Amino acid sequence: MQHVYLDHASTTPLIEPVIQEMNTVMREHFGNASSIHHHGRQAKMLVENARKTIAKALGASIGEIFFCSSATEAHNMILTNSIKDLGVQRIISSPIEHHCIIHTLDHLASITDVEIVYLDVDKLGSVDLDQLEGLLTQDKKKTLVSLMYVNNEIGNIIDISRVSEICTTNSALFHCDTVQGIGKLPLNVNDAPMAFLAGSAHKFNGPKGVGFFYMNGDNIISPMMYGGAQERNMRAGTENIIGITGMAVALEKAIEQKEERADHIKKLNRHMRTRLDELDEIIINGTNQIDNILSVSFPATERVDMLMLNLDISRISASSGSACSSGIEHDSHVLQHIGHSKERKTIRFSFSHFNTIEEIDYVIEKLKKFTPIKEAYNN
Repeated sequence: MQHVYLDHASTTPLIEPVIQEMNTVMREHFGNASSIHHHGRQAKMLVENARKTIAKALGASIGEIFFCSSATEAHNMILTNSIKDLGVQRIISSPIEHHCIIHTLDHLASITDVEIVYLDVDKLGSVDLDQLEGLLTQDKKKTLVSLMYVNNEIGNIIDISRVSEICTTNSALFHCDTVQGIGKLPLNVNDAPMAFLAGSAHKFNGPKGVGFFYMNGDNIISPMMYGGAQERNMRAGTENIIGITGMAVALEKAIEQKEERADHIKKLNRHMRTRLDELDEIIINGTNQIDNILSVSFPATERVDMLMLNLDISRISASSGSACSSGIEHDSHVLQHIGHSKERKTIRFSFSHFNTIEEIDYVIEKLKKFTPIKEAYNN
């Protein structure tokens, strides 16, 4: 068995159409999109065609799509400048958001007077949307609600239509981290209106170092970086033509093949859940999850404690459910908030359309060597 890659929630490989498009752009279109000569106009056309592709995928207008280096950059700008430019007095989020949200909110709380409120999360990782509605109904101060579409660790899907409706009814701004959902789940800003969203190309088989954000035309914020007038004065710096065109092709293919990919990934997920039942005392974290992500907690044993290392030695790439800091391993903030036992070892397996049933079977057979097996399956 070749190396098995089950860490697609971390990053994804480039698909062939993206590689071909980027190769063509690298070889034939090196111009600066801000230049008015022939080569510059060619580059500008590529950028604007990519913008049209992404706008179409989201049901947005082309004037509402902006390119940047990553979703992290976009989230930082949106959260920071919504306070400065839109008069946001309160930001409501959840304690299980991605670190680029949590750490930005921590920073903003230390340098501004904005009120940060975190919604309750139950043991399955569900965010309390009734609490959100209550908070917005009781206090009408200018509020930005920042909630992710799909949790990057446990795969929980939030009802963005309901969040959008709650926010619209109460005149709150909705900002959504769509990184793990875009290209995989339905996402249309006409069906679920929001003020801001952001995505990152490398999560849907595009290149690293490029992302985009959607900004509703009624909620304009100022840029975080200053310099040239690129991206209609919203993001200074020469455009990454190669990355932008690659991202557009990747998203276009993800949308075109969404149902086919989803069906295949669902089969992989169901098969792995069935095979995991052969192991003893495991817990699958989360609820109402996207099929691409499966977070599994294993019982505390000496062999399980070395599970990540043993999987890597077995040519299996997955992700630990922990975040490492200064060489000391801690439970991630997501696992802590869903009551995860510190003694257990959690592994996040994340699938793509490239994976196979045979790979899942290989992973299970390796897991059996390092984790307790149910008596009925103990040969």
